[in-house]
Amino acid sequence: MKLVKKAARIRRHKRVRGKVSGTPQRPRLAVYRSLKHIYAQLIDDVAGNTLAAASTNEPAFNEKVTDAVKGWNIAGAESVGLMIAERAKAAGIIDVVYDRGGNPYHGRVKALADGARKGGLNF
Repeated sequence: MKLVKKAARIRRHKRVRGKVSGTPQRPRLAVYRSLKHIYAQLIDDVAGNTLAAASTNEPAFNEKVTDAVKGWNIAGAESVGLMIAERAKAAGIIDVVYDRGGNPYHGRVKALADGARKGGLNF
């Protein structure tokens, strides 16, 4: 069962990546969701560079952690969205393309997107 789920997510991600690509003016906001953490990167696919990154697995996030905000819940994902938006604005980026990584647009993936929008990113 596990391999079938993983293979299906990878198939969906390949399908999305065929249509979604980041540029220097409008980078790709790529999301990876593990069982415990969530990661977000702003990627320029033309040059192959990561412009900014944020995750629940970094010291800056761990300093902000309270009982309500943890890496494996929706509040934690929303705070990662706010962090990536803050770092994107510092790099001069406002418009992005959202890449959900083959995951359903639901739960933590959606919360990260809502947090990024709340932080000022447009997609």
